[in-house]
Amino acid sequence: MSSAIAAGLAAIRSRIAEAEAAAGRAPGAVTLVAVAKTHPAAAVEAALAAGQTVFGENRVQEAMGKYPEIKARVPALRLHLIGPLQTNKAREAVGLFDVIESLDRPKLARVLAEEVQRAGRCPEILIQVNIGREAQKAGVDPDQTETLVRLARDEYALAPRGLMCIPPAGLDPAPFFRQLAELAARCGLDRLSMGMSEDFPTAIACGATQVRVGSAIFGHRG
Repeated sequence: MSSAIAAGLAAIRSRIAEAEAAAGRAPGAVTLVAVAKTHPAAAVEAALAAGQTVFGENRVQEAMGKYPEIKARVPALRLHLIGPLQTNKAREAVGLFDVIESLDRPKLARVLAEEVQRAGRCPEILIQVNIGREAQKAGVDPDQTETLVRLARDEYALAPRGLMCIPPAGLDPAPFFRQLAELAARCGLDRLSMGMSEDFPTAIACGATQVRVGSAIFGHRG
C-alpha cells in the first residue's frame, strides 16, 4: 500500500506542476488536499511518509476515529472537512478540523460561530456553492453566495477565506469553475477549492488554489 500511495502522490504532484506551468501559475500555487475518506489510518500514515501533510475527509465521525492521535503526533498535518456538515456535528468539527470547506447556510454559520467562541479556536472557513444548482447537492445557491459571505463575516465573525464547489457530473466543468472564480472575486475571497481526480487540471487553469484528489492517490474503496 505504501509504495502505491507514494507513486500516486508523485504522479498527482507532477500533473499539478504541469497544470500550473500551462496556466502561467507560480510553482506551488496550488495546494493538494489528499482525500482519504473511507481509507484507514494506515493510508494516511503512508501518505505522510511520502511527504503529504494536507488531508480531506467527508465525515466528521470517520475523521474523529482516524486523526486525533495522528494530529497530536504530526503538528504539521492540516485536516479539511470537505463533506456536508450537520449542525449537531459542529462542535466536533471545530475541535478537529483546520479547514471547514462546507459552510452553506445561515443556521450553520450561527452554530459554527457559537462553537468557535466556546472552543477558542476558529478553523479556516470556505463556503460551499451549489454551482450547478443541483437539488441533490449541498451548497448555497450562487445568487445567495454574497449574502452568506457577508452574514458569516459581519454578523458571525467567521472570516470566510474562499469558496468550494463540485460541478455537475458529465458536463464540461470549466464554465462552472470560472463562475466560482468570478463569485470569489466579487466577494473579495482568495481561496478556490475546486477540482478533483478527474478534472483538477481544468480547475487549475480556471484559478483553483487547492484541489481535492482521492482515488488517484489512494485508489477506490467501498
